[in-house]
Amino acid sequence: MGNTRTFRAITAGGMAALLAACSTAAAPQVTPSSAPAAPTTSPASAAAPTLESTRSAQRARYGIPDFAPAPEPQPITLPAGDKVEYLRRIPTTQKVAFLTIDDGYLKLPEGQELIAAAGVPVTLFLTTDAVKDDPGYFKPMLDAGATIEAHTVTHPSLRGRSYDFQRREICGSADKLGDWFGKRPTLFRPPFGNKDGTTLRAAKDCGMTAAFMWTETVHKGKVRYQEGKRVQPGDIILMHFREAFRDDFVAALKAIHRAGLTPALLEDYMPARPTPSGHPSSHADRFNPGKPRRPSTGG
Repeated sequence: MGNTRTFRAITAGGMAALLAACSTAAAPQVTPSSAPAAPTTSPASAAAPTLESTRSAQRARYGIPDFAPAPEPQPITLPAGDKVEYLRRIPTTQKVAFLTIDDGYLKLPEGQELIAAAGVPVTLFLTTDAVKDDPGYFKPMLDAGATIEAHTVTHPSLRGRSYDFQRREICGSADKLGDWFGKRPTLFRPPFGNKDGTTLRAAKDCGMTAAFMWTETVHKGKVRYQEGKRVQPGDIILMHFREAFRDDFVAALKAIHRAGLTPALLEDYMPARPTPSGHPSSHADRFNPGKPRRPSTGG
């Protein structure tokens, strides 16, 4: 915007000088037949591009495939108890897969544009020590439809640590992310996938609905499969905020597309959580690019 104003100011100043100079010179004699008629309207092609046309052009430039809208989510049922369930995939027959991005140490500007251009839901499992230098970096991703979930404060291996230590890591990260982004996380991923029974109990006590592993990882533009050579319905794909973010993000989406699946949001497949009134919450707040999700009421 600043460059546009400067350009306009320079243009206006130059035009004023030009007009002043012309006013002191003899006006040339122009016959009526030699004076072209000035256009009265601007061509239709000068219309500003729409947001969707801009994103479509970005997808084409990055090689991001187009997806059909995700189906209406069918939330799963989780067992009751004093521990959260640890899921490596979502048990669903719907043709969906789930893209998750961890940590948040490296904040490439390109990451914001890629997530906005793709127009698909992603879940960001963020480590608060990785985010604290610039939480604002992730807000455009939220505006594009991403959600933010918990991934501890300091990114330690939790297995074998005391209950108090694990609870501080999980609750502390959820509390801080809630302060920064207006919604307290309800999902959790342990760093490195390392967990034990204490981890799952502490996560439950911190208000988490479930904890997550993964079925595929992406690194340096290559998808690595734990089973078979194709993304399956309900699979959870893991990538990170790293130097190869662009290659990893595009590779993950292409793998989902080749499998005939559509990206969906993990949160939409979780059981409805009770509201303060005691009534179960609906899934009316499911993924909608550009629509901010309501702040959490507890957890």
